[in-house]
Amino acid sequence: MDRRAADARFPGRTAGRAVKRRQWLTAAAAAPVLSACAAAPEGSKAAAPAGTGDLGVVVERARGSLLLVNTSTRAALARVDGLGDLSHASVVFSRDGGTAYVFGRDGALTQVNLPERRIERRVMQAGNSIGGAISQDGTLVAAQNYTPGGVKVFDARTLELVADIPAEYAPGKRSRVVGLADVPGNRFIFALFDADAIWVADLSDRARPAVTRIDAIGRQPYDALVTPDGRHYIAGLFGEDGLALVDLWDEPWRARRILAGYGRGEQPLPVYKMPHLRGWAVAGRHAYLPAIGRHEVLVVDTASWQEVGRVAVAGQPVFVMARPDGRQVWVNFAVPDYDRVQVIDTPTRKVVRTLEPGRAVLHMEFTPRGEAVWISSRDANRVSVVDTQRFTTLATLDADAPSGIFFTSRAARMGF
Repeated sequence: MDRRAADARFPGRTAGRAVKRRQWLTAAAAAPVLSACAAAPEGSKAAAPAGTGDLGVVVERARGSLLLVNTSTRAALARVDGLGDLSHASVVFSRDGGTAYVFGRDGALTQVNLPERRIERRVMQAGNSIGGAISQDGTLVAAQNYTPGGVKVFDARTLELVADIPAEYAPGKRSRVVGLADVPGNRFIFALFDADAIWVADLSDRARPAVTRIDAIGRQPYDALVTPDGRHYIAGLFGEDGLALVDLWDEPWRARRILAGYGRGEQPLPVYKMPHLRGWAVAGRHAYLPAIGRHEVLVVDTASWQEVGRVAVAGQPVFVMARPDGRQVWVNFAVPDYDRVQVIDTPTRKVVRTLEPGRAVLHMEFTPRGEAVWISSRDANRVSVVDTQRFTTLATLDADAPSGIFFTSRAARMGF
C-alpha cells in the first residue's frame, strides 16, 4: 500500500504527522536561542569573546604585581597581585598569548592566566633568579639562576620539573647564569658569568637532555641576544672590551671574539648599570649594541661582524632597542641620565630626538608593528605611550614603580 492510499484509509495519521512536523520545526528554530540563554545566567550579560594579541603586562616592582594592559585601547585592564620580589623580573608568553610566565628575583616562577586575570601555578624554584625563556614549540619553560647557579626546565603546562642543569664549572663551584635564550630545535643557550663559558642545552628529547659546553669565550659574559633568525648568539663581555659570538649553523660550535678593544686608548668610565642586550637591537643588516661604561652605541655589520660606526648618545646606554621596521633605534640610560630617552635614525645614524618621559626610565616596549612605544618611568610612577613618528605622548597610565613591559606579541618571536 502506497503512502497516499494509507493516508486515505487512516486520516488520523496525516494529522499526526503534520503536528509532529510543526513540533520539530518549532524546536529546531528555538534551539539556538535556548543554547544562548543557557550560556549566561538570567539577568547577566555574556562577556564578549576577546583575543590576546593586544594584551601586555607591566611589572610593578614595588608591590610585586602585574598590571594587565591593552595595547590597542592604551588602557590598564586589571592588576594581578602576589608575585613576590619583582626587582629584576622578566616575562615570556605561551604560544597562544594566554599565559604569562613570570620570573621573579626571589626564584619564583609564576604562571598567570591573562584572560582570567589570575595566578594559576607558582613554584619557588631557586634562591635568586633573573629571567627565563620558553622553548620553540612552547612546551618547556626554562629559568636561569644565580643561586644556585644553573638552569631549571619545567613543563609549560604543569610547571613540573623536567630538567635541572647545574652550572658547575669546577668541583663544588657553580656559576651565575645569564643571557638565557631559546634557539631552534627546542634548545636553550646561556652564558656562565663566573666560568667564561657558553652552554647549549638540547631538550629535543626531554627525557635525555644534552649539554654542549663552549669554553674560553671571553671574560665575564653578562648578557646576550639572539639574532631574529635564531642563527647568532652574541654575549657581551664585562671583563674585557668586546663580545663573544656563536654561529649556531656552524658545528662544532665555537665562540669567536668580535669588537675586541673597542675602548682601546681611552680612560674607562665607572659602570653605573650593566647594559642589557635583550631587545633585538638588530635593524636591517646592522646590530646596534651598547658600549659598556661609554656614552656610545656601537654599529656592527651582521655580515662581517665588524664595527662600521658609532653613535654618540647622552649617557651610558642600558637598553638599545630597534623599532620593528628597523628605521629607528631607541636608547635609555643609566644614572645620572636615566630620565631621558634618545632616538637614533638608522639611515643617518644620528640622534634625531631626545625625550624626557619621566624619572628613572627602566624599560621600553614597541607595539607589534611599531607605531607606538611604551616607556616605564619608575620614580614617576607612570607608563607613557609615545607615537614613534610624531614623538607625541598618546597616553599615560598610572603604575606603581613600573619596570619591565612585555607584550604578548613576543610569543611569536625567537629570543624574546
